[in-house]
Amino acid sequence: MADARIYQDLKRDHDKQRGMLARLADFSTPAEERQQLFEEFRLELQSHAAAEEESLYATMLGDPELRDDARHSVSEHKEVDDVLGELMNLELDSDEWKEKFFHMRRRYEHHIDEEEEEMFPAAAEELDDATEEKLADIYEDRKPKELEEARDNPPGSDERE
Repeated sequence: MADARIYQDLKRDHDKQRGMLARLADFSTPAEERQQLFEEFRLELQSHAAAEEESLYATMLGDPELRDDARHSVSEHKEVDDVLGELMNLELDSDEWKEKFFHMRRRYEHHIDEEEEEMFPAAAEELDDATEEKLADIYEDRKPKELEEARDNPPGSDERE
C-alpha cells in the first residue's frame, strides 16, 4: 500500500472501522451498548467519508487517470450512507436490522479493501509528495469538523446525492 501520511490516516480509520464492525456483529453484547457503538460507528464513518471526499477524492476527480476510481468510491460512500440511514430507523435486535447490517458490513469492507489495495496505490503513483502532504493536512483538518457535521446531520438528512 502507498505509505504517504494521507494513506496512513485513511488506513488507520479503516482499521478502527473494521474493529467497530466486528464488535457490532457480536449480538451477545447488550442492545444498549450496541446502540451506542452503532452511533459511534455512524459518526466515525460519516466524518471519515466526508473528509476523504474533500481531500483525496476531490483531487482524484481532477485527474483524468484517477477520476473513475474517485467517482466509484463516492457512489459507494453514498450507498453505505443510505443503508446507515435505514439501519437508524430499525430496531437494533430485529432480523431486518441484522440482515441490513451484514449487507452494509460486507459492502463497506469490500469498499475499504478496494481503496487500500487498488485506489491508494494508483493515487500514489499519480500524485507527487507535496500533493499527498497537502491532502493529509486537509483530511486531518476536515475530519473533526465533519464529525460535528455528522452529529447534526444523520444519514439521509444531508444534501449529498
